[in-house]
Order: sequence, then structure tokens, then C-alpha cells
Amino acid sequence: MLARHSHLLERCAAVIFRAMRFAIVGSGGVGGFFGARLVRAGHDVTFLARGAHLRAMRERGLTLRTPEEDFTVPVKAEEDVQRFGPVDVVFLAVKNYDVASVLPVVKTLLAPREGSARGEAPPWVVTLQNGVDSPAEVAAVVGEAAVMGGTTYISAAISEPGVITQTGTNHRMVLGEVFGDLSRVSARAQALRDVLDGAGLHVEAVADARGALWDKLSFLGCMSGFATAARRPVGALRDSQAFRDAFKQATLEVLQVAAAEGVTTTRTPDSLVQYMDGLPANMRPSMLVDLENGKPLEVEYLQGAVVRRGQARGVPTPVMSTLYALLLPHAQGERKG
Repeated sequence: MLARHSHLLERCAAVIFRAMRFAIVGSGGVGGFFGARLVRAGHDVTFLARGAHLRAMRERGLTLRTPEEDFTVPVKAEEDVQRFGPVDVVFLAVKNYDVASVLPVVKTLLAPREGSARGEAPPWVVTLQNGVDSPAEVAAVVGEAAVMGGTTYISAAISEPGVITQTGTNHRMVLGEVFGDLSRVSARAQALRDVLDGAGLHVEAVADARGALWDKLSFLGCMSGFATAARRPVGALRDSQAFRDAFKQATLEVLQVAAAEGVTTTRTPDSLVQYMDGLPANMRPSMLVDLENGKPLEVEYLQGAVVRRGQARGVPTPVMSTLYALLLPHAQGERKG
């Protein structure tokens, strides 16, 4: 199985791309930001979108507003995946709770398509969801060899149809394999990193992306849980020693679950507290924003994933379990209006 997996990765890297063909599944803040940068760099990008956002993208293009610059690019946007041409890479940028509904779309995009050259490297999908569940969920449908793990550090959202607005200047992506040989950076991960770097994006290719996924979860799962449960931004919490002690314990629980699963992480509870102290006082995790707007929460994929995996490995998670229990009643959202 490993030999077959490695062979497919070698075929993916056998083609040297001057311009890559991307499909963006999830054209919100993350997908829209990275996709717009790729379009401007000359790559062939098609966005899957719908409704007013789709109409605006078709009529006026996609506008990216950042603290550093604003620009608009003409884009290809479709709501029917059958209208997409052959692609090399699919960026899966929907929320965790929407992954299952778009898996048929991903499977269609990864299948051999009319217009593909014979012997062409097989396409693959990069999962960009928060948490650690989506790579396995996607692989169950399209196969492990077609999946690469990724995680992003960016605050961006649709501010109006056809417009993506970034707050802050950070736009970092970490990507790499999550199945097969995880001892070295794969050729396809390095090739994709180089393409994204050429588009002006901050990207790191790693040998084992599982560590990057858990590193982010060790902060996001805890910070989003506390801030959302308290309905307060980070600055309103971190001056309390009681909070700092509980936050540190929560991060330790996440890192211990990761270790029990055989994943090597780079974070420590102390480094995560230090990172928290460096954030703007008004920083509000997206989960808190979603709660305030009555939207569904990713509680099952952040706090819930830690609790379930801890139970499976015999790792106690009392703080994360408490946050999970507090947030679970809001998981489906409370639509207003």
C-alpha cells in the first residue's frame, strides 16, 4: 500500500508546472484570499460559489482588501462542478460541518476529466479546515493518496458579495502529507509551496502535516472555547490568573492527546500562553463571531475532537470536556431574523 502511495506522489511531482490549475471549493475568506492571489500570479483558478457572491464575482471580479493593498481580479466562478475543466489541485476551504456535503464535488474534480492529457499527474486535494478530522474524512471518499493536509493562519471573510476583506497582515499556510511516507517533505508538497510562494503567499511545506494541524488545534481549540463560552475577546480574559491556569491546562490536554496518537508537535503550554499574550486585546475567535451571528459552530471538530480522541486513547481532558459541554447546545446555531 505504501509503495503504491509513494508511486502516486512521484507521478504528481513528475510534472513541472509553470502555471497550475486550481479549483477553490469554498470561496469565502480563506479560499477567496488565496485564490485571488493565485489568479493575479497567472494561474488558472476556478471558484465554486453560489448566490450573490457568485453573481458579483462573475460581474465585477473578486476584490481583495487587505491592510497592505486592495486589488480586483477577473475570475472564473461556477456553481456547477461539471463546468470546471481539469485541475491539478483542489483547495477545500469550507467549514468542517460542510465537508460531507461537498465531498461528491471533490470526488468529481479529482476524477479523470475530458481535456486531461494522457499520463498527466493525478490531481490532489488540500484540506484547509480547522482541527484534525477532515483529512481522514476526505480520504475515506477519494483515497489517502489524493489527500494533503493543510492549515492556515489568516483572518479574512466575505465583507460583501465579491469582496474579501482581511484583518491583520498574517496570511500563513502550512501544508504536507498526512498519509504514507512522512519522513521527508514530498516532492508535490515542495512544488506546491514554490507555486504559492511565487504568488506572494507565506507557505511552509513540512514532512508530516499532522503536527501542524495539532499545533493549531492546541491553541485554537482552547482559545475559541474559552472566548466563546465567556462571550469575551482575549483581552478581557487573559489578565485573570484563574483563566491563565485553566487555559494552560487545556492546552496541555490537547498536546497530550496528540502525543498519544503518535503525533509530534512543536508547541508547549508556555509557548501557547506567550502567543496568546501577543495577540491584540480585541481579538475575537471566529467561533465567537459565529455564535454572535447565530451561525453553526465547529465545536464538534475543535473541542469535541479532542474529547473523543482523548477518550479513545485513555487521556483525561477535563477542561476541554467542560468547554465542549458548554458549547454543544449552540453547535447548530441560532438563526436570527
